[in-house]
Amino acid sequence: MWALCLVSVSLAHPTAQHGQHQSASSVVETRALDLRHSSTLEAILPELSRARVVFVGERHDNYGHHLTQLDVIKRLHQLNPKIAVGMEMFQQPYQQFLDDYVAGSISEKEMLRGTEWYERWRHDYRLYQPVLQFAREQGVPVVALNLQREITDKVAESGIDGLSEEDKSSLPRTVDKSDEAYASRLRQVYHQHPPREGREFDHFLEVQLLWDEGMAQQVSDYLKANPHRQMIVLTGSGHLMHGSGIPNRVKRDLGAEQVIVLPYDDVPVTPGITDFLIYPDMARLPPRGLMGVLMEAADGGVRIDQVVPGGAAAAAGIKKGDILQQIDQQPINGPADVRLEMTGKQAGDRVRLTVLRNRLLLGAKTLEVELELQGG
Repeated sequence: MWALCLVSVSLAHPTAQHGQHQSASSVVETRALDLRHSSTLEAILPELSRARVVFVGERHDNYGHHLTQLDVIKRLHQLNPKIAVGMEMFQQPYQQFLDDYVAGSISEKEMLRGTEWYERWRHDYRLYQPVLQFAREQGVPVVALNLQREITDKVAESGIDGLSEEDKSSLPRTVDKSDEAYASRLRQVYHQHPPREGREFDHFLEVQLLWDEGMAQQVSDYLKANPHRQMIVLTGSGHLMHGSGIPNRVKRDLGAEQVIVLPYDDVPVTPGITDFLIYPDMARLPPRGLMGVLMEAADGGVRIDQVVPGGAAAAAGIKKGDILQQIDQQPINGPADVRLEMTGKQAGDRVRLTVLRNRLLLGAKTLEVELELQGG
């Protein structure tokens, strides 16, 4: 189902420095990748199974990448049930909710609310749902890897030196800034995206290093405390390329064998960028069910800021300025609650809304409205 190939190329002679003229007699070996001999996931499983840590990269919004990650997890679990899954998507202070979810003591919705998924990660949960459901079904521990966002937000604004002593106590034990090649690649990323006013590259770099160090520390600490487990780490490919970011820090702290697997369509194919390139099938989530409104946070719920003409809400009589207070009798306190209650809803599903409408002369009135969601 998933085709893979190794990137294994070398140079016969050192290349000239960028921009340096090459004479006609110079010999530079051109790199080539032979895709006729690509392998399969099954063929590389023995090597993956021997590694203490298997890093599997992703582009966060690519459903095919996440199905590939699930395939790797399932196959390794068949070989060794004593695995754990480390996830960038969850922040460390919310580990208990993951433990409770895997144990079956709280529901999926309670886990999402407890981990503040839609406030902190914000990507469509359905992208990751198969991985989380498999972990729950099989009792596979899920480890929250990421630092709390409040800390990294402060570092982005004022740098590590600008933190209070209390905030500094929450930082990883080590912050290694010695990888100049990694810093150079991050500088290129920084200049591709205009920074917010007042944010400097040094602060951007520190945030990236804190993410890397924090996640590496979680991986290492967990595996030291659980010496018989293997961990599959799911994170953005940028944290893994060339072994920079998380892998080299885990190797420094743990010293165990590790393997990096990256999706081919998320990285430049260059020597040393990964151990394996994986070729996921194209896959898309089914269209979400949409109400046809734009919203903003408001006291007592969420304010309808715009009603899309011809949409489900317009057909049901929802108006701009209405305050959405409940969806299917579940209280709405902010936009994240709306996304939580709408998770899994598809076109054709019906939802019941409770809205508060302020009328100029007649005062406020609570309305119960049922609408049929449209696709989008």
